[in-house]
Amino acid sequence: MSYSQDEFMPFSRPTLSEEAIAEVVSCLRSGWITTGPRVKRFEDDLKTYTGAPFALALSSATAGLHLALAALRLNPGDEVITSPMTFAATLNTIVIAGGRPVLVDVEAASYNIDISRVESAITPRTRAIVPVHFAGVPVDLDPLYALAAKHGLRVIEDAAHAIGTEYKGRRIGSFGDTQVFSFHPNKNITTGEGGAVATRDEKLAADIALTRFHGMDREAWNRFGKTGAAHYEIIAPGFKYNMMDIQAALGIHQLPALAGFIRRRTDLAQRYLTTLADWPQWQLPKAPAYAHLPAWHLFAPLLNPAAAKMDRDRFMAEMKARNIGTAVHYRAAHLYPYYRDRYGYQPGDFPYAETISERIVSLPLFPTMSDADQDRVIGAMSDIFARS
Repeated sequence: MSYSQDEFMPFSRPTLSEEAIAEVVSCLRSGWITTGPRVKRFEDDLKTYTGAPFALALSSATAGLHLALAALRLNPGDEVITSPMTFAATLNTIVIAGGRPVLVDVEAASYNIDISRVESAITPRTRAIVPVHFAGVPVDLDPLYALAAKHGLRVIEDAAHAIGTEYKGRRIGSFGDTQVFSFHPNKNITTGEGGAVATRDEKLAADIALTRFHGMDREAWNRFGKTGAAHYEIIAPGFKYNMMDIQAALGIHQLPALAGFIRRRTDLAQRYLTTLADWPQWQLPKAPAYAHLPAWHLFAPLLNPAAAKMDRDRFMAEMKARNIGTAVHYRAAHLYPYYRDRYGYQPGDFPYAETISERIVSLPLFPTMSDADQDRVIGAMSDIFARS
């Protein structure tokens, strides 16, 4: 499909097949719409896809981060290192799990945490590192895991952008410690809302399986089915973070389509990179030197205000006036009032993250976006910047 000039083009749009829609309808008609056999099938598919021995489907990636961090049993004053260039959920879940977020600035080119700065942030109170694979570009994991091993730290990868991303020929989720994926509608695959944790740690997996549903020793589909037992025990206080079968009905059809989604996203990203290469108005993202395959969750260059003759917000307003959606991913997290006031972070603490935060713009990128749609985006920018 292509969007007409008088039709608003969003920056992102989920791609849902007729088979996925039919699966949801079938789920609704089955009478079993909460956690059940489709969630189990989706978890099995995720284990096969990622290569992880354990995959647990949840209501969101935020839930996954929370439960993975909570399983570490953080004590007051315990520290968790992460990036300021991320959605607030990364920091929020550290705080909710009882930890203190310790931030490390990012690389200017990739927007990912700067591994060369991480060791200086490690203290005797550090318990874990939460790297963020920004826009589906993997963090340099080999030196990061070497640091974690050296200091006895856990690694929980915020892979919300990175389902399908590869690092040195290995798919994110197939190695390392623990990864948390997102299936929000603007991610590379979607279950409406939803997320999952992949891990090699059997104890952590068992902990998450317990705490994602009230701390019960069995979920509803193990209690209300023909062979199930109605009684249950509460083993620990838990949460209501389970995924529903309605959501998994989408996921079991989204996952096989992911490779195709990524190919199309890559084609579109390359068209942007080629077309905008000599535009002074943009500073384009640069690929890391190590071998990797990005999932291209976002195409998010930095606006050069002097060359553009406008700031980022004015540019976004001009695009909206032309019926084209853009977005900001993200405002540097340490600049939010809570983190500024609670932990004393100040403007200037993380200059690369702040520069990115002030200038970053997510341009439209989604698998059903046609070349004509992308040409319309580029044409609108040419008009805004008065390029001949």
